[in-house]
Amino acid sequence: MEAAMFDKHVRRTGWVRKKVCGGSSPESVADHMYRMAVLAFLVEPGAGLDKHRCMKIALVHDMAECIVGDITPQDDISKEDKHNKEETAMKYICSLVEDSVGQEIYSLWQEYEDQGSKEAEFIKDVDKFEMILQAYEYEQMDRNPGYLQDFFDSTKGKFKTEQVKEWVQSLRAVRDVCETRAGHSYTDSTTSQ
Repeated sequence: MEAAMFDKHVRRTGWVRKKVCGGSSPESVADHMYRMAVLAFLVEPGAGLDKHRCMKIALVHDMAECIVGDITPQDDISKEDKHNKEETAMKYICSLVEDSVGQEIYSLWQEYEDQGSKEAEFIKDVDKFEMILQAYEYEQMDRNPGYLQDFFDSTKGKFKTEQVKEWVQSLRAVRDVCETRAGHSYTDSTTSQ
């Protein structure tokens, strides 16, 4: 494989902006994709999903960000421009490996972008779930209950798959208990998942 300028240390923009962990070393895009792939291991056998395909989609869905960075809705970049930048990066990445491997990687990325399968839909839910799970962990680490509520709010009503909806409800229950023990109260809008 040809040497390239890939940065596995690209930090997730939302965490950088919130200065989680005191601003030092928040989660990277690679960290995010890795945990998503691990979560894909947990796909229920009766869900009718190809577990291995889910894991592969999780591992490539944000791969372009190692070149273009983590572009968020708060950035002044249109969805079309974001997609074009990421597509160019993916084509470059895929050109660096053997053709059949590059084609598979690109095809998996495009499947996720298009939400063209049940597996892609499941991984889209896993993507959002991983974000709120990480938000909860940062609230705990920073001993600042509820301060990342906007990440939870951004997922309200967006989960589609039953398995991930169950994960969200479990996380919400744990978060509620922790908030109660800490003596904090906030409006948790994750109840409408």
